[in-house]
Amino acid sequence: MSEVMKKVEEKKVRRNKSALIRLIVMIVILAVLIPVGFLTQVFSMEELEDMNFSFSAVWKLLVMIVCVITVETLLVFLLGLPKPKNHRAKSILSIISSLLKYVAAIVILCWGLSILGVNVSTIVASVGIVALIVGFSAESLIADVVTGAFMIFENHYNVGDIIEVDGFRGTVTDIGIRTTCITDPGDNVKIVNNSAMKNILNRSDRTSRSISDIGIPYGTDLEKLESEIPDLMKEIYEKHKDMMKEAPVYLGVNELADSAVVLRFYVHVDEKDIFTGARTLNHDLLIGFKKLGVEVPFPQVDVHMDR
Repeated sequence: MSEVMKKVEEKKVRRNKSALIRLIVMIVILAVLIPVGFLTQVFSMEELEDMNFSFSAVWKLLVMIVCVITVETLLVFLLGLPKPKNHRAKSILSIISSLLKYVAAIVILCWGLSILGVNVSTIVASVGIVALIVGFSAESLIADVVTGAFMIFENHYNVGDIIEVDGFRGTVTDIGIRTTCITDPGDNVKIVNNSAMKNILNRSDRTSRSISDIGIPYGTDLEKLESEIPDLMKEIYEKHKDMMKEAPVYLGVNELADSAVVLRFYVHVDEKDIFTGARTLNHDLLIGFKKLGVEVPFPQVDVHMDR
């Protein structure tokens, strides 16, 4: 598991603990409010003639809000308990958790207005859903939701995938109804509206190449060295089978630089290991070349002086 995903898992554990504490607090509040409501006859069988902004309505509104938040917290907490290894499953759980928060807000709004004596159905019928959307300037919200749904259904990316958006490269740590969170190796989080997730480069779709360029002196017997490279590649692979998909590959002479002949190598790794793979390959090639009697040169300057 990459360092980014480890940090994300740790954050989820902390969130689950916070959700559990909040759930317990909500249950305690309900345990106090409901009995008090019956004792004060707020929850009597006889409805008051005028419920608008009365003590009875406000009390019922308070209990309803706590009930809805308790149920939403409980469901989010239960969704956070599974630890699926499949990225698709993680994405679905993330979407459902985000959806529950919006559903809870809508239920509280509609049910709350009903408790206060407002006829919600009349409002919707008279104003119209489209008018409400335009009135609240929610066009971008609808675009985010629809775009996010299409991306999930078409499996463009999932939680745990490494993607690149507008030059920002990181791991998808959360997919919501409106936004997607991307965390880079430095633990910086970029929050992007789903409607802005365009020109995405999903780097987790296939294995990646770690590239290593290493220089050798011009006086090296290149043919002799190239005959010894395959054994060195096998040796490096045997040491790093947990990271490397196969033995590193020697591509040949990549550049005739000022102070060295630059040879290029690559190895297939998972995208999360692309930088670690390059560092490992550089390290082992440097040590391996020294064992073969080839010193890696460094830039030198020849100074000629007239006497």
